[in-house]
Amino acid sequence: MNNSEHNIARKVLFVDDEPMLLQGLSRMLRTEKDTFESSFATSGEEALSMLSMANYDVVVTDISMPHMNGLELLSRVKELYPDTVRIILSGEPDVSLSIKSVNVSHRYLNKPCDPGVLKSTILRTCRLSDFLRNDSMKKTLKQIDSLPTMPSVYFEIVKALQSPDVSIQKIGRIISKDVALTSKILQLVNSAYFSLPRHISSPEHATALLGLNIIKSLVLVSHIFKKFDKLDMPHKFLERLWAHNIMAGDLAKAIAKEESRDQKIIDNAYIAGLLHDCGKLILASNFKDKYREIVIRGHEQGTPVYSLEEETLGITHAEVGAYLMDLWGLPSQIIEAIAFHHKPSAYGDECFSPLAAVHIANTVDHMGPEKAPDEYSPVFDTEYLENLNLGNRLESWQLMRQKIVDGVN
Repeated sequence: MNNSEHNIARKVLFVDDEPMLLQGLSRMLRTEKDTFESSFATSGEEALSMLSMANYDVVVTDISMPHMNGLELLSRVKELYPDTVRIILSGEPDVSLSIKSVNVSHRYLNKPCDPGVLKSTILRTCRLSDFLRNDSMKKTLKQIDSLPTMPSVYFEIVKALQSPDVSIQKIGRIISKDVALTSKILQLVNSAYFSLPRHISSPEHATALLGLNIIKSLVLVSHIFKKFDKLDMPHKFLERLWAHNIMAGDLAKAIAKEESRDQKIIDNAYIAGLLHDCGKLILASNFKDKYREIVIRGHEQGTPVYSLEEETLGITHAEVGAYLMDLWGLPSQIIEAIAFHHKPSAYGDECFSPLAAVHIANTVDHMGPEKAPDEYSPVFDTEYLENLNLGNRLESWQLMRQKIVDGVN
């Protein structure tokens, strides 16, 4: 799906068993003919038939439909047409169905939906999809021997959390099955970043003190770093990358707490901050000599690593990291935050999100006073931040960072 939203209309298939609702959508989108080429289906079966006869950029469906519900439809679309963007537009009050939709949809919108929100959501989700499937990325990915798989421990934790009798002890036992992962998590938990009052010796204890959401996040980041802990790169590459990712996660979470009351945004900001530079590990392990040169040049010249990656490899760590998280099926908010954390205005977000939190956290940490003098001087995406009414806040963010360094909660 490489068409540009600026000159080719997106082909969108709307699916709902209520004809009146589809008629309303048709009327609503009449003025958007240059942006959307809309088609309509009244059942999942009809939608699949239409998809077999024409290429669609986007499928927007309700959840509750007879015979084949929206989740079943999107599951088939995901399997048969993986490049097609999948959006749920539903008034479904069933929370369990909403949770299940995470695995098959890119976005979830509630009915009734403002036309402007619907339009911007479709376009932004398509923009992310295009970003993850551009030609230069495909060319470089063909040269990568293997990508890390989602840790099985993470799947087990997610499954356990859906059980009514889940307990901290049960989660701890799941983590303990992977000895190397347990060691990495405990190393992190006992580091200065968490400033815990006493030494933590078990996953159960760590889970009790830090909570399930943080532990789930640490499973992901620890898994990736564990995979590459023998990587040989100059200038304390791994050590500094680990420290930066942990700080970015903590700072992104602190910023999100300051700007939003939405716990999902706060949690996703933390996870995205922890994982935002994971693409560096994949590039460094698959292009060792070239990446070693990138690290050396970046250190000596003070040039942003992502610029040197683009110049040398034709792809950046942000693209590779976002691609991996997309493969893992993480929420779109996390993927877009990783993909666009250097230049969020390229994504066009119009409200505070994990992307804003990670962009700020990444930039502020790179400005830290303890950074080497030859590190590049990062810049904020000023226009983007001003559009979110987040201009002139550097001093406040630097204070947040210092509190994290000092272990002040």
